[in-house]
Amino acid sequence: MTLHAHLSPLSIADYLEGELRSQVRHEYVAGRVFAMAGASETHNLIVGNLYTVLRARLRGRGCRTFMSDMKVHVEKMQAFYYPDVLVTCDPDDTEQYHKSRPCLIIEVLSPATETIDRREKLLAYQALDSLKEYVLVTQDRMQVEVYRRDGADGWWVDTYTGGEGVHLESVGLTLSIASVYEDVL
Repeated sequence: MTLHAHLSPLSIADYLEGELRSQVRHEYVAGRVFAMAGASETHNLIVGNLYTVLRARLRGRGCRTFMSDMKVHVEKMQAFYYPDVLVTCDPDDTEQYHKSRPCLIIEVLSPATETIDRREKLLAYQALDSLKEYVLVTQDRMQVEVYRRDGADGWWVDTYTGGEGVHLESVGLTLSIASVYEDVL
């Protein structure tokens, strides 16, 4: 016997309401919902390192730093994602449970999400007019890729390895690779 089920797209309002009650985080893309998996110790340490350094250095500069539980709304793609770290410096980016005007988004790559981070999220995040940089951090070696907006519609990437400093133009900071990978590598 074959059972057929019709899956109707979920509205944004229903998704947002459900996320407030859910024990599991879900990302939302064009009416579809995708559960988020847990992260490794290495992933958590890197995210914590990035958040801590950014939060400390941006304090008092009109920017707010968030990690893991704050959604980013990409209206043009009808999507909500949970980036590992995001920074918004826009005083009008005031939604309580999601931000829509980040200047910096960071994803720590993991085997389960690397393809999504490199393709789907790269394209979606580039649709955010406010976004100046999208950063991908590798877990198993010291490598950080920074995608930067070049003018109105172009992007380019810088790859940092080893003892270099990672320059983040969006927030006017240079982070040491050592601070990103502290207690990891």
